[in-house]
Amino acid sequence: MSDIKIRKIAIEDNTKIATVIRDVLIEMGVPKVGTAYEDEALDKMYETYDYPRRRYYVVEEKGNIIGGAGIAALEGRDSDTICELQKMYFLPCTRGKGIGFQMIQKCLEFAKEAGYVKCYLETMPYMEAARKLYKRVGFLPLEKPMGDTGHYNCQAWMIKEL
Repeated sequence: MSDIKIRKIAIEDNTKIATVIRDVLIEMGVPKVGTAYEDEALDKMYETYDYPRRRYYVVEEKGNIIGGAGIAALEGRDSDTICELQKMYFLPCTRGKGIGFQMIQKCLEFAKEAGYVKCYLETMPYMEAARKLYKRVGFLPLEKPMGDTGHYNCQAWMIKEL
């Protein structure tokens, strides 16, 4: 694990993280429409998160990008107190090593520093390992989605007080 680091995204990471996210979505059988797969931001993650109160982190191992996650305001909400944990995906070689837990902690720490009071996320009901991790960090299930993320195929929603 000493070769693995979590760091802020750099512009040269754009292509690599887009490939990682799309590969994981395909691996998980996630629909290509109504999910992060078709987000325009996927090909320009650095530019998308290069604003105040937004941050995207990548996981790097020996120069290779193997995962990532970000925080941004929840789209479609009048309140600026709710953020969203976004585009958290890891290649299989990364899973089961505690990196997801570390990534969530880093993202939530940034969210608090940025002034958010709640963090929302969307996922797929069958992504059981991810949902188990989210619950372990204190996310609670919601009955319906919040905001307007455009991810209508994500059918599991969760929130956490920061």
